[in-house]
Amino acid sequence: MIDYISQHVWQLWAVVAVVCLIFELMAGDFFIICFSIGAVFAAIVAAFGGGMWLQLLAFAVFTLISLFWVRPFAKRYLRKGEDPRVSNADALMGRQGRVVETIKAGGYGRVQIDGDIWKAVTKADADIPEGTNVVVIDRASTIITVKDIKD
Repeated sequence: MIDYISQHVWQLWAVVAVVCLIFELMAGDFFIICFSIGAVFAAIVAAFGGGMWLQLLAFAVFTLISLFWVRPFAKRYLRKGEDPRVSNADALMGRQGRVVETIKAGGYGRVQIDGDIWKAVTKADADIPEGTNVVVIDRASTIITVKDIKD
């Protein structure tokens, strides 16, 4: 059994390549496929009688080459048609709201945006009074930074 495996190591590399491809199909971030490419080249080296160290070297080198060249290329060109819309809290950037609790300079207040009330701060030196229309300019966790629309 050991003799068979040592004479057909290329098949093990091929199995590793296929398993990595399956994992890549589940993940979809073009990272695991780089290991699959490395395993394919290691299988080629093994099929031509290269030693284990040469196989491991081929696996490592081609995996790294794939990580630095193939992955950026794949991400850039294969994800061209994706929807660029942001969601969740990142979608607040640039949105307008109304102050429902005065925002103190150097302190906190509350802003209502589309029915949701958010804890807010301002970079201005003056308070922003209740009822003022503001725009979101930044976000840190669940606290938004706003400025008066008039500014």
